[in-house]
Amino acid sequence: MIYGYFRISRKQQSIDRQIRNIKASYPDAIIIEEAYTGRKIADRPEWSKLFDKVRAGDTIVFDSVSRMSRNAEDGFAVYQDLYNRDVTLVFLKEPHINTDTYRLALSQRVSTTGDKVDLILNGINAYLMELAKEQIRLAFVQAQKEVDDLRQRTREGIETARLNGKQIGQKKGNKLHIKKEGPAKEQILRLSRDFKGTNSDIECIKIIGISRNTYYKYKKELYQ
Repeated sequence: MIYGYFRISRKQQSIDRQIRNIKASYPDAIIIEEAYTGRKIADRPEWSKLFDKVRAGDTIVFDSVSRMSRNAEDGFAVYQDLYNRDVTLVFLKEPHINTDTYRLALSQRVSTTGDKVDLILNGINAYLMELAKEQIRLAFVQAQKEVDDLRQRTREGIETARLNGKQIGQKKGNKLHIKKEGPAKEQILRLSRDFKGTNSDIECIKIIGISRNTYYKYKKELYQ
């Protein structure tokens, strides 16, 4: 089976570009969509289902390595786990770390000769294996660096605005009135399979067009 995994972390992001890119190369890919803002890959519900479902010979396609993980440690660990389970991983924007590329690099190790020269050749093979692993690790490190840099620039921008006398956030004592709260809750009641509808949470978030946090906040209030 071929799966295309798509993830957005902010309401303003569009998942269409990711779907278009993957479908262009893998038109038969089964679409797995996720709206998740955190950094821990194991906490994503749709990813966890896919991770448990895939078997040897299956393929998971990502638009980029950042869609799999922006945490270098988690991403590399999951990559190795799936590689050892013989699951093929494809990263359209970083093909040099596809599992097939990794397997090819390891299969092209220098053949030993059966004499003392093997001491040198074994060292070369060990070096090539570590070099391949380091390429993969660096790709996840870069993905993590990009999100860390973005957060740092955001913090600096907020601090600059504050020092320039601009109001940051809502003024203390002001009550926030959300005009769309009523209609959004009505849609949740009508669409969600936890109430009167047939749609999953991910589908409801996409249809209604609200953030994940807002959706679950409204849903909790509706339960109460």
